[in-house]
Amino acid sequence: MIEITSDFRNSLDQITQRLREELKGIRTGRANTGMVEGMPVEAYGGTKMRLIELSSITVDGANALLITPFDPSTIKDIEKAILTSPLGMNPQTEGNRITIRIPPLTEEQRIKYAKMISQLVEDTKNKVRFERDSVRKKIKNMEDAKELTEDERFRLEKEIDEISGKKNEELQELKTSKEKEIMEF
Repeated sequence: MIEITSDFRNSLDQITQRLREELKGIRTGRANTGMVEGMPVEAYGGTKMRLIELSSITVDGANALLITPFDPSTIKDIEKAILTSPLGMNPQTEGNRITIRIPPLTEEQRIKYAKMISQLVEDTKNKVRFERDSVRKKIKNMEDAKELTEDERFRLEKEIDEISGKKNEELQELKTSKEKEIMEF
């Protein structure tokens, strides 16, 4: 029975972690390495790698990222990946380094990103709901198979509901904090 709740917790933690990774990639008007770390780059004749695997990425001031490839021959591949990404950034190559200036967000962009965040969080809440419902079905099936008593089922269901409620609160806090970050000028 403890296994059920710990598996459920782990599953929700993984779902939340995926959301955190997605939120890191959303522009806020300030330079943040998370914006480009996971960016796919096709290097070495077609091998897809993440940018973080090909270079060191640092923040240079409040509005610039500095990318230094481990292998200088990948500079053109990295530039191409940045230009074709949906982030709309313009890389500037200086020797063996690439600088990306992060322009301030317009009000329209801020609203668009806030809507995107709301949608991502809502999708994640749906995943949490789906996980909760499938665990509750599993618990009900265990009771039907006489593996659990009715009291144990009610206790487990209550625990599962509490865990998912806390996770939804955490997701709401993530949403609020990211939206606040985006709306700051």
